[in-house]
Amino acid sequence: MAGPEWPSLEQCLEKHLPPADLREVKRILYGKETRKLDLPDRAFEAASEGEFELQGYAFEAAEEQLRPAQTVRVGLVQSRTPLPADAPVAKQVAAAHRRMEAIVEVAAMCGVNIICFQEAWTMPFFFCTREKLPWTEFAESAEDGPTTRFCQKLAKKHDMVVVSPILERDTEHGDVLWNTAVVISSSGAVLGKTRKNHIPRVGDFNESSYYMEGNLGHPVFQTRFGRIAVNICFGRHHPLNWLMYSINGAEIIFNPSATTGALSESLWPIEARNAAIANHCFTCAINRVGEEHFPNEFTSGDGKKGMCHEFPWWLQLSGPHFPLLCPCRVCPSDCVCSLGTSEGMTPLSLVAHSVGA
Repeated sequence: MAGPEWPSLEQCLEKHLPPADLREVKRILYGKETRKLDLPDRAFEAASEGEFELQGYAFEAAEEQLRPAQTVRVGLVQSRTPLPADAPVAKQVAAAHRRMEAIVEVAAMCGVNIICFQEAWTMPFFFCTREKLPWTEFAESAEDGPTTRFCQKLAKKHDMVVVSPILERDTEHGDVLWNTAVVISSSGAVLGKTRKNHIPRVGDFNESSYYMEGNLGHPVFQTRFGRIAVNICFGRHHPLNWLMYSINGAEIIFNPSATTGALSESLWPIEARNAAIANHCFTCAINRVGEEHFPNEFTSGDGKKGMCHEFPWWLQLSGPHFPLLCPCRVCPSDCVCSLGTSEGMTPLSLVAHSVGA
């Protein structure tokens, strides 16, 4: 995996290709060119003060004579863990909440309708350790845990649908743990939850030490802004997983993830884009960013020892005819992507905002 000194495929292409060749290469790699959004100056100022990046692009639907286009603004958030992994659990969660609140404020300035955070956003991605404590203390109720209540307040305040991936503790069924995404409506009500359907058992991703495959199928959630689904992380490697969400009516499928470069770098630009084309829907693939260092040394599936995970910044939104890649590879700060107009079953115009920290 290339290091941070080579942060961006886009920057490399821009540096070495003449403008005409660059346009043609981008057309082949990314598809139809997307329009960059004119976002408010105060949003960029707030992002700069908060030390995270803000980008925005639009997928514009073809104009029809009889049906007006529906514009949906989607916010995709890739954030780092604000505190070290050995900080007290309560302080780590509180810091993550504060960080995300600042990011959501900026997304609201950009008019975002639906916002999605990365996988397990309130905690370090500790599954590599195979240790029980303190990590399982991050688990909480999907229905009324502190993170869900926090997201309900944000959703209601900003009239925004919130997709919040957490580690769930099912207190009604023996405190079983699940990798879960909670979907909260723009009114602040919990619409429901979905659980990770495919669990990796490769390299450092020892997730089956903590939870198993989900048992809720492939739910789709009707929101004011469209029908959405959440295909969590490893599920993106399974084409039939995407297909089932699409068959169940999803117009936008989010893919909150936590993955490292050596494992997924060559797959990332292909999978979500292919899913969008094959299933005629929009796909939003999100990773986390930064490095996470753990107190105790752990062993990997390849027998090597480690104490650190590096998460490159890959963020991609794709549509049936409008693939979009935010091509920065390693981002030292958080990123918020605000995406715009898109084309769907009805003339759906999708606006994307990318926020990162």
